[in-house]
Amino acid sequence: MNQNCNRRSFLKTTAGISLACPAIMTSKRSAAQDLVGSGEHQFKCQHLFPQLPSKYSWQTTHNVAVDPDNNLYVIHEGRVSQTDHPSIFVFDSEGQFIRAFGQQFQGGGHGIEVHVEDGTAYLYVAAYQQVKSIAKLTLKGELIWQKYAPMQSGHYAPGEASNPQRAWGRNRFLPTNFAFLPNGQLLLADGYGSYYIHRYDKDGNWLSCFGGSGKGRGSFNLPHGLWVDTREGGDPEIVVADRANNTLQIFDIDGTYQKTVDGFGLPANIDTNAELMLVPELVARVSLLDRQHNTVVTLGDDRERVLKDKQDTKNFSIRTNESQWQQGKFVHPHDACFDLDNNIYVAEWVSTGRVTKLTRV
Repeated sequence: MNQNCNRRSFLKTTAGISLACPAIMTSKRSAAQDLVGSGEHQFKCQHLFPQLPSKYSWQTTHNVAVDPDNNLYVIHEGRVSQTDHPSIFVFDSEGQFIRAFGQQFQGGGHGIEVHVEDGTAYLYVAAYQQVKSIAKLTLKGELIWQKYAPMQSGHYAPGEASNPQRAWGRNRFLPTNFAFLPNGQLLLADGYGSYYIHRYDKDGNWLSCFGGSGKGRGSFNLPHGLWVDTREGGDPEIVVADRANNTLQIFDIDGTYQKTVDGFGLPANIDTNAELMLVPELVARVSLLDRQHNTVVTLGDDRERVLKDKQDTKNFSIRTNESQWQQGKFVHPHDACFDLDNNIYVAEWVSTGRVTKLTRV
C-alpha cells in the first residue's frame, strides 16, 4: 500500500507566539481565522469534525487512521467500566458515522493502523493498560489474531502474557503504535512498557527487538510512535518518536541507529505522504518535515499557553475544560495522519475527545 493509504515531562520552549490585536472586534469569525499554516501549507481547520450518535460518548481520543476508501478510524482509550461501549469508530470523509466496534479494547485502546496486504486492507490495534495486547482485525472488526507480551524476548515479568495485570514498569508490556516494513514485517513500539521496538513477521510471530531504556542514540525514553519512511530522496528508514527525550531517532531498515533530530515537544507519532512527514507533538502543535527532517511548517501552535497552564499545578485545566480551547490551536495532539487527498486528521489527548480535520487550501 502506498504512503497515502497507510496511517500512518513537557519540553521547555523558547519559541514565542506573536499575538495580533485587531482594532475592531466582531462576533463573527472571519474565514482567515479558520486557516492554519502558511505559504503552500495552509489548511482549513475544523475542530470536533466527526460526530458520534447519541448512544455513544467521546472518551479520551488517542489515534486515527484512514482506509483505502478514505474512511476515518478513531480509537479512544475508553472507560474500563463501560465494557459494552465500542472503542473504535468509523466515519466517512464528510464526518458521517458508519460503524463502531472494539469493545474488547475498552480501558486500553491506543494505537490503530490500516495496512493493505495482497489487496485487502486490515486494521491493527495496540492496547495498553489492563488489555496489554496487539490485534489484527478486518475493517469491520472481526478478529484475525491477537497477541500478548513476547516473552521470548526476555524483557518481561513472569505471567505478563498469560495473566496481564494493570501494572507499569520496564518489565511490562504496554504497546502503543505500529509501523510496517517493505518486506511485510511488522514493527511495534512498546512505548509505555519495556521501551523496546519489536519486530514481527506478517502473521504476528515475534522475531527480534532493539532499543530499550536510555537517553538516546539507539535507546529510548518512551518510544511512543514510529513509522517507516519510504519517501523518495533517501533509503527507507525507521523513524521513532522518542517522546520524553523530545526527539525523533532515525534507524536503517535493520534497526541500526543513524541520527537524532531534536527540537520537538513530546513527539507522539509519525505519518508520511509522498513529500512530507507529519509529527503530532503532545505540547500543543503539529509539525510537517521535509525528507531531510527539516521543519517546513508548524500548525496550531499553542505551546506558550499550554506550558504556562501546565506549570500552574493548582489550576491546570486546559486539557479538561473545552471553554479554554481556541479556534485553530491544539491542546495535546496525540496522533495525526494524512488522508488520500493529503488532508490531515489530528486526534488529541483530551478527556472529552477531539478529532480535528485540516483540509488543504
